[in-house]
Amino acid sequence: MPLDYVAKRFGLLLLIVWLAASVNFVLPRLGGQDPVRAALIQQAAMGGAIQTGMEDMIAQYNKQFGLDQPLWKQYLTYLGDMSRLDFNYSIANFPQRAIDMILQALPWTIALLMTTTILSWVIGCLLGAFMGWPRSPKFLQFLMPPLLTLSAVPFFLLGLVLIYLLAFRLRWFPLSGGYTAGAFPALTWDFAGDVFAHSVLPALSIILVSLGGWALGMRAMMITTQGEDYVTFADAKGLKGSTIFLRYAIRNALLPQTTALALALGQLIAGAVLVEVVFAYPGIGTLLYRSIRGSDYFVVQGIIFILIVSLGIATFILDLIYPLLDPRITYRRA
Repeated sequence: MPLDYVAKRFGLLLLIVWLAASVNFVLPRLGGQDPVRAALIQQAAMGGAIQTGMEDMIAQYNKQFGLDQPLWKQYLTYLGDMSRLDFNYSIANFPQRAIDMILQALPWTIALLMTTTILSWVIGCLLGAFMGWPRSPKFLQFLMPPLLTLSAVPFFLLGLVLIYLLAFRLRWFPLSGGYTAGAFPALTWDFAGDVFAHSVLPALSIILVSLGGWALGMRAMMITTQGEDYVTFADAKGLKGSTIFLRYAIRNALLPQTTALALALGQLIAGAVLVEVVFAYPGIGTLLYRSIRGSDYFVVQGIIFILIVSLGIATFILDLIYPLLDPRITYRRA
């Protein structure tokens, strides 16, 4: 691959990250709300009385967070902090740093969403490939109506149904949380089993909904490849059906699906925010929801910035490996 192309794509990645990060800085400030004032008033109200010296406290905290600076100076500080992945202190949970809160929640989201995304992609693509292949068993066609139905259901809505049926009525799984309340996180089989039991329902809700989309997309691509010349030629050569299915049809039908998978992996953090909220799962989605409600600028900015970078990197890597997936694609000049 030409180095000038790689450099150009990397420069475009940096430009996209900068533009998205700038929007990320501006949007929370359009509402005109003072997050420090809101947080202090909420804490004072929970104590039953308005504290004296509130304005002095607000001024001191604004100085601590750098919110008393002109907007352009806040922007330059923000860009410098983002380049070092330093997201300042959490306003709602001071003196915790935003990056520490994100790093605590990130493994939960990655473990849940990466596993469910890859599983749903593999199973969905296999189902779609068989449903779109004319020599497959006919009973697979009966999977189309339920897959269509599930693909139209939001993650969180199916999650609520699963909670009611499997957790509330049948009591097979815990209602919510990442592990049993009061349990001490440790690298033991008991704790791992506890975490797995709590993750089954959110994982199941994501997989069941995602299966339909992956399967329907793969089925459409398989039907398209059957009319291509290379499949007709392979059939005319007398190749086995399994060879045509695996080496000709699936290999070419997987290219758009691989693109979609890379973009889905890049959006892991934002993929199922409401699922984590519904199940009170201690991941990035729950942290983002609480931070937005608490006007916690720096945590929200940190989460969205990580999402921007991860999506940009996923797209960049996909662009570089596409010639390996399909030899017909080349970035060399003719």
